[in-house]
Amino acid sequence: MGELARRARLSKQTMTQMIRQLESERLVERRVDPEDARASRIFLTARARRFQPVATSVLKELDRHVRRRLTPRRVADLKAALRELFELGH
Repeated sequence: MGELARRARLSKQTMTQMIRQLESERLVERRVDPEDARASRIFLTARARRFQPVATSVLKELDRHVRRRLTPRRVADLKAALRELFELGH
């Protein structure tokens, strides 16, 4: 849970709340970590995996929309700026 929170840049409490909601929707399941019984690992369920084609389609459409609106140079500049912002947090 801590690792997911760190990667998502959320508090552990927020991530725990999100995971509980996803569990109640049967989108993820917790399993005991085989290397550390105090920890849990989070896995997508088969139900959640069925959303993958929709998510992929939405992300592709978003990418097409951005590329239509921005020149290649502006896309490169935006990526560089986002990379710099990301690195500020590390």
